[in-house]
Amino acid sequence: MQISEKLKNKESARKERILQKQYLKELQQARKSKKEFDYSGDIVFENISYTYSKNTPFEFKALNGTNLTIKKNIVTAVIGTTGSGKSTLIQLTNGLLRTETGRTIIGDYSIPAFGKKIKEVKSLRRQVGLVFQFPEYQLFQHTIAKDISFGPINLGLDKKESIAQVPKLLKMVDLPEDYADRSPFDLSGGQKRRVAIAGIIAMQGKTLVLDEPTGGLDPQGEEGFINLFIRLNKEENKRIIIVTHNMDHVLQIADEVVVMKEGQVIKVGSPFEIFSDNLLLEQLEIDPPKLYQLAHKLKDNGLDITDKKFRTIKELVQFIKEKK
Repeated sequence: MQISEKLKNKESARKERILQKQYLKELQQARKSKKEFDYSGDIVFENISYTYSKNTPFEFKALNGTNLTIKKNIVTAVIGTTGSGKSTLIQLTNGLLRTETGRTIIGDYSIPAFGKKIKEVKSLRRQVGLVFQFPEYQLFQHTIAKDISFGPINLGLDKKESIAQVPKLLKMVDLPEDYADRSPFDLSGGQKRRVAIAGIIAMQGKTLVLDEPTGGLDPQGEEGFINLFIRLNKEENKRIIIVTHNMDHVLQIADEVVVMKEGQVIKVGSPFEIFSDNLLLEQLEIDPPKLYQLAHKLKDNGLDITDKKFRTIKELVQFIKEKK
């Protein structure tokens, strides 16, 4: 059995090397034929893997040969228990991490496993902005205007234009325009987070990737951010990818939900499909949104509306009335 397993692993490694050569060749050809890559199309993960602390006693396989397509122009929520690979997955979207197998494709740009540095990293990160759980900790400039404009200037955008955009960006994240000359350290936690997100939006990218963006906020602050992300998607036509443990937010905002477990994508569907599947939720040990908790209790008592699509209490009540 051990010899058979070794042979199988060798053959798998050989096939992977052949694929990587092919991917690198395709990328080199694309570089020759294009002045600029288009990162706005679907994000495709092909057989992606990632291991933390490799070859140590703390080795952990965060992603294990999984596949996924994240569509353009929509809001995609990534859910799963802690350690399922969610945060690792989204860090592959702008080259912060690099897959160990397969490749990541952003629009018409491909990042094969391993390889040398990503040559187009600046243009990629300008188009795919990654916001960590507590982005306010990354603020360091003396004024809010300098903090918001730092990213685009650093990535090569015009300095005067970047600074001139600050009032508009402050308004976009629901902060007063006259905050531009204030110190970011005088703001509340939620306001700092808005400044940090404005800095990502300032890079004029088509994709905003958010890792637990409402963590540590009060309910009013959470609601404000969710409305902001909805506006950015609907009015600014930005693709939003959000990792969150808050299923109420997922129901409220997501067009599509990616479910992860043990480094694998196990299901992709609308929030209605995911939250109506009680067996899946029990398997993941995830509580559904409050509205679906009520819907599942009603089903247990003979009134099944879990096949209906609802995001609000008003819609839920309407379906209950119709069913009765």
